[in-house]
Amino acid sequence: MSNQLIALLGEWHPLRDDTDWVLGTVYQSEGPSYRKAGALMLFSAQGHQLGMLSGGCLESDIHRHARRVMHSRKALTLTYDGSDEDDISYQLGIGCGGTVHILLQPVGRDNDYLMLESVLHALRESGNRHYYQLMPDSAGQVAARFMEDASSTGFTPSRPSSVCAQRGQRWLHTHVTPPPHLLIVGGGNDARPVASIGHQLGWCISIWDPRPANGRREYFTSADMLLSGAASELSRYADSESVNAAVLMSHNIRLDVEALRALHDCRLGYLALLGPDSRRQRVLAEAGLTPGALGVPLAGPAGLDIGGELPETIALAILAECQAALHHCCARSLSGVLATEGKSVQQPRQAAGASHLLIRSTY
Repeated sequence: MSNQLIALLGEWHPLRDDTDWVLGTVYQSEGPSYRKAGALMLFSAQGHQLGMLSGGCLESDIHRHARRVMHSRKALTLTYDGSDEDDISYQLGIGCGGTVHILLQPVGRDNDYLMLESVLHALRESGNRHYYQLMPDSAGQVAARFMEDASSTGFTPSRPSSVCAQRGQRWLHTHVTPPPHLLIVGGGNDARPVASIGHQLGWCISIWDPRPANGRREYFTSADMLLSGAASELSRYADSESVNAAVLMSHNIRLDVEALRALHDCRLGYLALLGPDSRRQRVLAEAGLTPGALGVPLAGPAGLDIGGELPETIALAILAECQAALHHCCARSLSGVLATEGKSVQQPRQAAGASHLLIRSTY
């Protein structure tokens, strides 16, 4: 199951009245930690653990404290200090050495399920909202708020997923956003791993291909939507369904040209075209577009340089670049192991006779 919030809440919602539930939230972290502020997880009296608040080493102990919250119906906070040899997290072998602060709140009809039903509805409608959880005092008060616009609420402005103040109370503010919606133009064999891996990431996946032999449901069982109408309809679809990213991989110049014309000025965070640079230039020329006319830079060749040669590794390269682009990250090696003084340790590999599969970084 995906760890996207919409997936967790989707599994919780039908069971919300079957047993007692507790919402666990990381509200602060210091130093290295697996999850950061705003990470959510649900625990039940029947043993459900939906989501993750660590790399898997703390969840059992957190669940033990969650059972206390189920009985008391009062919120509490926990601190796990991975640098303290006397702390339970150190004894559990958390290993990262950071400190994680966690809020536990009871969830039930008596507190309007902490507004989690509203959160789920907004995520399904592709809405961006603001979620606030009251940081408890010694009385363990429980409260949550969920709103579209927080500018006129009296809350002190804060970073997303951080504690802010209002009238003497402290609230954890989390910016709730739906998972990415990826539109794949082309329903051929190499589009299948893009759709499959994207689905496993918890993304919403749409496929467009007007050719009857492509983009069929038996080939894309996990896709959320299969489209086969005119390319001109893609612009309206992208706007109405909040598409965040599009990858053009139809292997047909005409279809890629038509799709690019329809999508070129849509509000996308990532737009990519499969194939070498010469193909990108041809598609742009036949579409009558210049790079400056696009709403977002066209990533072509699509993907990061990870040595992708097979459909699965090419899909991984494209989705990794898409993830980085949507989160405004540079996609560098965190350890620096892949670079020495900014230069690649190894030259990109290319399969003989397969120049159309070359994956090069656009960064």
